[in-house]
Amino acid sequence: MTMAPVQDNKERNRYELRLADDIAFIDYRRANGVVTLLHAEVPARHSGRGIGSAMVKGALELMRADGERVVPLCSFVAAYIDRHAEVQDLLARK
Repeated sequence: MTMAPVQDNKERNRYELRLADDIAFIDYRRANGVVTLLHAEVPARHSGRGIGSAMVKGALELMRADGERVVPLCSFVAAYIDRHAEVQDLLARK
């Protein structure tokens, strides 16, 4: 399966991962250097192939490069961050 790098579609307020024939995405809200990740979606025919994890990893890499912090309201994203200590420094402090 062919996947492009994760991209920030600022017009649609979402990170996108283009697949050969589809798009996976994470909806977000951005304010004051904090990105609140609301909902991640991978097309059903692509589920179970690691695409969601690849998309979250790519989105977090973009946030790190931009000096942003994350609030993971999406349970999938929150679980990914819980399992990966190397990205937990991106969590916005309360």
